[in-house]
Amino acid sequence: MMEKADPSQKLYTRMRLWEFPDQYVIEPTCGSTGSCLAISRVDGSMNLIDDIPQSTSVRVPKIQTIFGVIGILKLLAGSYLLVITGREHVGSYMGLPIFKVSSLKVFPCDHSLKNTPLEQKRMETEFSGLLGIAERTPGLYFSYDVNITLSAQRLHSLGDESKLLPLWRQADPRFLWNNYMLEVLIENKLDPYLLPVMQGSTRMWRRGADSDGYVANFVESEQIMQLNGHIASFVQVRGSIPILWEQIVDLTYKPKFEIMRNEEAPRVLERHFLDLRKKYGNVLAVDLVNKHGGEGRLSEKFASAVQHVASDDVRYLHFDFHRICGHVHFERLSILYDQIEDFIVKNRYLLFNEKGGKVEEQLGVVRTNCIDCLDRTNVTQSMIGRKMMEFQLRRIGVFDAEETISSHPNFDENFKILWANHGDDVSIQYSGTPALKGDFVRYGRRTAQGILNDGYNALARYYLNNFCDGTKQDAIDLLQGHYIVSVSREVTPTSQKGGLEAVASFPLALLLVLAGFFLTIMSLSQVRYDYRHVFFSTVWASMSVGIVAYVRANGRVFCNRPRLHKPRS
Repeated sequence: MMEKADPSQKLYTRMRLWEFPDQYVIEPTCGSTGSCLAISRVDGSMNLIDDIPQSTSVRVPKIQTIFGVIGILKLLAGSYLLVITGREHVGSYMGLPIFKVSSLKVFPCDHSLKNTPLEQKRMETEFSGLLGIAERTPGLYFSYDVNITLSAQRLHSLGDESKLLPLWRQADPRFLWNNYMLEVLIENKLDPYLLPVMQGSTRMWRRGADSDGYVANFVESEQIMQLNGHIASFVQVRGSIPILWEQIVDLTYKPKFEIMRNEEAPRVLERHFLDLRKKYGNVLAVDLVNKHGGEGRLSEKFASAVQHVASDDVRYLHFDFHRICGHVHFERLSILYDQIEDFIVKNRYLLFNEKGGKVEEQLGVVRTNCIDCLDRTNVTQSMIGRKMMEFQLRRIGVFDAEETISSHPNFDENFKILWANHGDDVSIQYSGTPALKGDFVRYGRRTAQGILNDGYNALARYYLNNFCDGTKQDAIDLLQGHYIVSVSREVTPTSQKGGLEAVASFPLALLLVLAGFFLTIMSLSQVRYDYRHVFFSTVWASMSVGIVAYVRANGRVFCNRPRLHKPRS
């Protein structure tokens, strides 16, 4: 069953952060008797000390409570300390509390910048500016007592020695958000400060797979039920189509899909499914993308490449979600369920009885994808999760053979809310907006308000993807150590532009376009009274179209950001 970490490796749950002129000092205040951690504000170096230093300055040190150390990030000349300044208790598992980060803060250790060249200072300023995005990162979770990066089944299968390791050493690196930032603390053997933090994977400008078969948008979702002493778990995964492809942002609403290095597709896909087989057992890949257009070409390539690995252990199924379900008839997912029920029944779920004995084990996983692995995927996964929970409730004797979740209104409502909130959380992390089609998951039907919300969120996604996600992706790559920051790296200089380009921005362009179309409509409404308005209508419409064309042709004007290079091996 669920195991706590060795008490000797207990994490500090509450600390005080002292800000001295030359160093930060982190003092455990949770009843532990451990040493304080001192971090130099000059170069980020650290050491353990027994007592809080006496202040030699007239200025009184600033003190604040923190709830965890996320890690240290090294940039060009300075280092940056990231800590959790606010937490929210969001639930418990086996009586062990789970927290969500409600606020975090970045503290610079960059006094050495005073003696660095001007160009290096400018570059450091660019990079450190990206860390402001880190302070707004959504959906970060942690526990001081239990490893939340592992499913219940994988946690149960850990050996006795592994269960005594610190949580950071038990963690699955795929889901350890602060893995890179913990490296300095790991080198200094600061186990009581090493707090694993988890977040959903990242979309942004990422699509498809890399050459090792790891895909963008990969999320493992575990549905856990505790009832009458029983514990049941069911795991599903989602992930981008596992071939080499991309979508280049070009200000169109749906940028074109580009399939790259066709000849490598079978090898990349084979690596991806081999990894899934090792981690989850049998795999059923459910592909929800359209059969025609750009999505259709991706689907065809996926279906073709998967034939090289198809077997009794790996199956592929295409289900054209939009053609079959449209935008309102999501109940037609029952057609999909009829095609996958045999796999779900055969590969089971994890179940512990009242005495903690394992009586069932999950033998395989359903892997679901659409394009972004957000909206269609979440609707489908919620349907599969519902069916599986009904199996589990029948198994432990709570439901009879014909009973369903929908026959219990309160239970049904809570189940829908659970999955709708999950879909929104994943979508906000990826796209900056709640999930589309969320009204069906939340209420079991499409609503007029839900359709209007989808329209608004779709426009917001367009704006964020074209004009904000590039900077956000750079910040994420920086935090995750995907790039080595060095003074010799290539930096795209900010062009000095004049005229309209100097003040161009997407909000301004959008305002001008909306104003142009408004005036066009107003002029057209007056045509029947005065034909001169035909001329003005044409002028306003032409100006609006011209602005759109200019924005599309010069989109990079609105995306000035430092460009990172040199991927980290």
